[in-house]
Amino acid sequence: MSCISSQCFITIKSICIVLLLSITCGAVSANSNYGEALTKSLLYFEAQRSGKLPLDQRVIWRGDSALRDGSDAHVDLTGGYYDAGDNMKFGFPLAFTTTMLAWSSVEMESQLKAHQEHGNTLAALRWATDYLIKAHPEPNVLYGQVGDANLDHACWMRPEDMTTPRPSYRIDPQHPGADLAGETAAAMAAASLAFAPSDSAYAKTLISHAKELFEFAKDYPGVYHNSIPNAGGFYPSSGYEDELLWAAAWLHRATGDQTYLDHLTQASNSGGARSVFAWDDKFLGAQVLVAKLVFEGKVKNEGKMIEYKSMAEQFICNCAQKGFNNVKKTPGGLLWFLPWDNLQYTATASFALATYAKYLEAAQTSIQCPNGDVLQASDLLNLARAQVRQAFVFFPFKLNYVLRILKT
Repeated sequence: MSCISSQCFITIKSICIVLLLSITCGAVSANSNYGEALTKSLLYFEAQRSGKLPLDQRVIWRGDSALRDGSDAHVDLTGGYYDAGDNMKFGFPLAFTTTMLAWSSVEMESQLKAHQEHGNTLAALRWATDYLIKAHPEPNVLYGQVGDANLDHACWMRPEDMTTPRPSYRIDPQHPGADLAGETAAAMAAASLAFAPSDSAYAKTLISHAKELFEFAKDYPGVYHNSIPNAGGFYPSSGYEDELLWAAAWLHRATGDQTYLDHLTQASNSGGARSVFAWDDKFLGAQVLVAKLVFEGKVKNEGKMIEYKSMAEQFICNCAQKGFNNVKKTPGGLLWFLPWDNLQYTATASFALATYAKYLEAAQTSIQCPNGDVLQASDLLNLARAQVRQAFVFFPFKLNYVLRILKT
């Protein structure tokens, strides 16, 4: 699995944020300005905004763009985010970005508030969810792309000036995409949790869309790039089972509805021990969310539930070099998953580590790895922090992955 798009902005930039949030779970060096990096990452979201920009737009050199998106289908598809070093709006990675940003806001709310970035995080999240709501105008219709990726990539220009065609692509019962619908359902459900404390009406709207999209995904199976072939050369999907589990886990967390827990319990495939957590593989995310239910005593630690938890912990043990299939590491200690855009996988793994550490600490428990070693919450946090340091100072060469943030 790899991101084929030129820059993979939607995946990498959002994951930069969750990675930065991981480090703020605990004390950081006084010489490390991770707070500024977090601020700049959120500003970069604003730089990628499409549509009519708001009056409080902080990246003032950006202007309105793509104001006729969706007009070919007589639907308003303005807004959302451009994907990469292009002017495309790809729904599949955008939805994953939205889910992860929402999860960050939910789990790391106190840290975001301490850095005075919680409001900016919710603003970035709402810019995505407002667009996803527009993209779902009917229960069984979801627009999953705006723009022709091949034509767009043949002409590099500012979005304010672009003249390339902006066709709209959708999934529906005759052209299914359970992966796209499932991921978008997960995004809406996760975002509802982020907005619930401050805007309950908006949270209810998101839940309504999430429920409809989940049923759409279940009723009409299939991978979305068969229905939107133009996306296949950039963000092809390997399947839809993971998105359905991911969506069910988020809908259960947001609603408490037994229906979604039943889906998790009755699923034939829990994902097994995963090798990555990314825009095309969400099994680990679902496993971590189910493990939280086990820790909280909301489900019994048996059967399918213990399977999810066990698989999550196998991934964590492999990251900590204490498993059966340990993740490779660079000489400096960076977890190395795949050669193309590896940092996105390192970042998502770091977020999973930091989040799982939070759950372990709350339950006052630990992880027993296959080699007999025990991992405490502090071990997971230390590993996550080490990965964040690697992202900023690439040992042993002392080069920054993230530019113009920290001095080295």
